[in-house]
Amino acid sequence: MSRAPSSQSTLQAFPPAKRTLNIGRHVLPNAVVLAPMAGVTDLPMRELCLELGAGLTVGEMVTADLSLNETRKTRHRRQVSPLEQPRSVQLVGSEPRALAEAAKHYVDTGADIIDINMGCPAKKVCRKAAGSALLADEALVGAILDAVVGAVDVPVTLKIRTGVNPESKNAIYVARIAEQAGVQLLTIHGRTRADRFKGSAEYDTIAAVVDAISIPVLANGDIDSTHKARQVLAHTGAAGVMIGRAAQGKLWLPGLIARQLGGEQCSAPSIGQQLHLLQRHVNALHQFYDDYLGVRIARKHVGWYLDGLFVSPFSQPGAAEQTQPDLALTDLAQRDLEQRDVALKAWKKRFNQLERAHDQLDYLEALHHLAPELLAFNQQAQEETASLRALPTSYLTSGDLAA
Repeated sequence: MSRAPSSQSTLQAFPPAKRTLNIGRHVLPNAVVLAPMAGVTDLPMRELCLELGAGLTVGEMVTADLSLNETRKTRHRRQVSPLEQPRSVQLVGSEPRALAEAAKHYVDTGADIIDINMGCPAKKVCRKAAGSALLADEALVGAILDAVVGAVDVPVTLKIRTGVNPESKNAIYVARIAEQAGVQLLTIHGRTRADRFKGSAEYDTIAAVVDAISIPVLANGDIDSTHKARQVLAHTGAAGVMIGRAAQGKLWLPGLIARQLGGEQCSAPSIGQQLHLLQRHVNALHQFYDDYLGVRIARKHVGWYLDGLFVSPFSQPGAAEQTQPDLALTDLAQRDLEQRDVALKAWKKRFNQLERAHDQLDYLEALHHLAPELLAFNQQAQEETASLRALPTSYLTSGDLAA
């Protein structure tokens, strides 16, 4: 059973930002793109991100093996929304002919852009010589791109990493192959395949690629704020940015970055607005997947939302440099953060035990109504690190929110 959440504290759809991006004949309203993340950026998430201002969302990667097109996973991944204008479909595979045939199939069924995945570092993908493993075979990269571009009359885009490993960064060479093949936009994640998601993304390679080719380049990797996006754009000269893991639990982030890059004076949604968005998101997951699967998929998203709502000001990037000596983490502040961590873990544990869709929605409604002081305190702690105070222990054992 699914229902609409309370109408209180609704999050308004964002208007288009001023900065645009061209992909072939398509003009995006802004240059901030939601990254395709398998098992994460499903249709409910993409719809909400577009509503909140993302310039483009790319569908979860689908296999080029069309014999698997009717599996439950692929059926869900190929669902499309009227909000997806243009619609970008990401394909993964390693055989040029199969990828070309799959591209034709998806264009025939409504795809406006075909994106080729040569950036996924997952072992199950790389074991099949697909994803970022393809970067080790530049001749095959060229054959795939030639085949796909030649098979369809829509723009073809490509997502890569900087190379196979730190000692073998070949992104510039691969980028030139892509441009020569007719690829119309390139996205680069600032890590190698071997790095996976360890360490920090680097942007020097992306800057070198921007200098080496004439097609638009999107920078990707560790971009979690407008400040970081501006830094990366200034350093690389990229045409835009792609937001990945930072949007988990913060579906409003791509739109916010786009608006602020466009010069608008705006801020992140209030905690109440974010909780309302969470209710909408979970409700949409129940409707999209059915109650059984939707309940289970909702758990990871709720965890990400709560993690985002309870970020300590002392754990933010640059906090150590920005915190004055008299605002150092005192024993009182440390105790406060530990208490909030206990409460957060209890809430997540209790939510993960719920087996029915309406119970999940009831729980989120209770969270919305029973915890305003705690959430307001958390917001105050992030904005005014000097005002940290002890958290009432009653919140750890209060009513329906207790584990």
